[in-house]
Amino acid sequence: MSIFNLITLFGGLAMFLYGMRLMGDGLKESSSGALKSVMEKLTGTPVKAFLLGLVMTAVIQSSTATIVITSGLVGAGIISLHQSLGIIIGANVGTTVTGQIIRLLDLNASGTSFLQFFKPSTLAPLALIIGIIIVMSGKLKNGDKIGQIVIGFGILFSGLLNMTDAVSTLSESGIIENLFSRLGENPVIGYLIGAGVAFVLQSSSATIGILQAFSTSGLLTFSAIYAMLTGVYLGDCVTTAIVCNIGAKPDSKRVGIVNILFNLCKTALVLLGVTLAHRVGLLDGLWNSTVYSGAIANTNTVFNLVCAVLMLPMVSVFEKMSRRIVKDKPADSPAAEQSADMAVLDALNPVLLATPALALNSCYKVLVQMFHLSRENVNRAFDAVKDYSEAKLDEVRAVEDHIDHLADRVSNYLVQVSGHVTLQSHVEIMDHYYSAISEFERLGDHAMNIAEYAEELHNENTAFSEYALRELEVLRGLIGAVMSYTGKTFEKCDVKAARHIEPLEEVVDDMVNAMKQNHLDRLRERKCSVLAGTEFLNLLSDIERISDICSNVGVATIARMQPELKHEIHDYVSRLHAGKDENFNREYHAAHDHYFALLREGETP
Repeated sequence: MSIFNLITLFGGLAMFLYGMRLMGDGLKESSSGALKSVMEKLTGTPVKAFLLGLVMTAVIQSSTATIVITSGLVGAGIISLHQSLGIIIGANVGTTVTGQIIRLLDLNASGTSFLQFFKPSTLAPLALIIGIIIVMSGKLKNGDKIGQIVIGFGILFSGLLNMTDAVSTLSESGIIENLFSRLGENPVIGYLIGAGVAFVLQSSSATIGILQAFSTSGLLTFSAIYAMLTGVYLGDCVTTAIVCNIGAKPDSKRVGIVNILFNLCKTALVLLGVTLAHRVGLLDGLWNSTVYSGAIANTNTVFNLVCAVLMLPMVSVFEKMSRRIVKDKPADSPAAEQSADMAVLDALNPVLLATPALALNSCYKVLVQMFHLSRENVNRAFDAVKDYSEAKLDEVRAVEDHIDHLADRVSNYLVQVSGHVTLQSHVEIMDHYYSAISEFERLGDHAMNIAEYAEELHNENTAFSEYALRELEVLRGLIGAVMSYTGKTFEKCDVKAARHIEPLEEVVDDMVNAMKQNHLDRLRERKCSVLAGTEFLNLLSDIERISDICSNVGVATIARMQPELKHEIHDYVSRLHAGKDENFNREYHAAHDHYFALLREGETP
């Protein structure tokens, strides 16, 4: 043995860990968009939740990622703590799939056999070739991410091959034999080593994969590895619990605690079961037998599966224990609970940052709430103009402060999310959301302006004329229709709804101009005071800007959903207003005739 053998060993380890991380990140990134809806639908019973956790972890190749995502969704209120319990147990079984893949190291195949393609020495270069072709061709949708997954798979097996080559040399020196024979004599040390390595690597799959690589030496026995396997379970779940505790609500923290409790019970059950079975002679044929990669993978799967079946009925016990360990804060009691509007901020959970699709979905929820609050505040402001009271003004101000708070929180969260975004589609969503934050905040500002005009009129003991109020009601109906389409547009990325906004926005401009002229006529006829006249013109300007904001949201949505228009969106809007679109013309004229007929009904006789 020489220093070069150790360099080869640790170099192979580095490749193996990097390949696993690359493959896992790619799988998680490409599948995370569907996780939320699936988790909401399939967590009704512990068995369904268990199967979901198993499949989900098998897909994204990381029990830590599954449990951290679950913790984030619990904190966001998307699923309950009780619904998450089965997912946690399923995730612990799903993580054994990685070991079953790595067991291909055991594959025996002749040079002419079809099975030769499945040997790591063939799979590794084949995966690397396919992966780089996918990345460089650029012809597949999300090709970079798919290529990343395939390349990660190739690097993982290349690292395994390097490790096994180094292990074969080390086995000749007697180091491995001495090391694992002592572990077999002292299972406590094996348990602690397994826990320590899993904690450092933050991955049970990686730790067990390394053990599988060492098994190629032919010097590992069942007595030497069973305690180490159980230690791995504890080391991995401690890391997960730490991540679940970062900036989390009590229920999110309880997810990590339940994972620890389950794995502690699992290790105790395995150690007790193996010890008793050995004492009564049930393991005599296996105890000192040599284990290879496949045997390690099977042992790991059996341990996890048996414990999951035995403890799945105990999920309520784990839930009660976690509630005793993690107490609710006073602010989390029903009496001190935040308002429903503030509760949406819980979705901005730091735990979800590593999964951009879910983090962006949390931002979406806050933005939808911002729009609804702004829209409601516009209506409150109109009510204050019609029938002023201090209570109405105070309510508008309170909601406006809350809208500003939401804007600050979601802006800061998006900045954090940006450090984890790799997909171009996510970049485009972020750009859309940054724009929406500004638009919805400005929408709330204009509502505040309108309410303050009402306050100014009240303080000066004056009011709009009946003619002006009737005209404002017509305009309010029109702007309400515009905001209704805007809400549908943003919430559902509905291009059809977005196309209704622009014709109505043009009618708003026409109506504002007509109302300004009507107002000047009333001023000349002394049917309106100068102060009321000034505030009326200011109010019309704010309403026109509200319409412009809605137009911006509609245009941004069209640009996002129809990328071919992205770089010529201004030309597209110009063509509409120039009358070069028949659908636009038809809807514009219909709305113009309808609302101007209503306006004429309220004109001065």
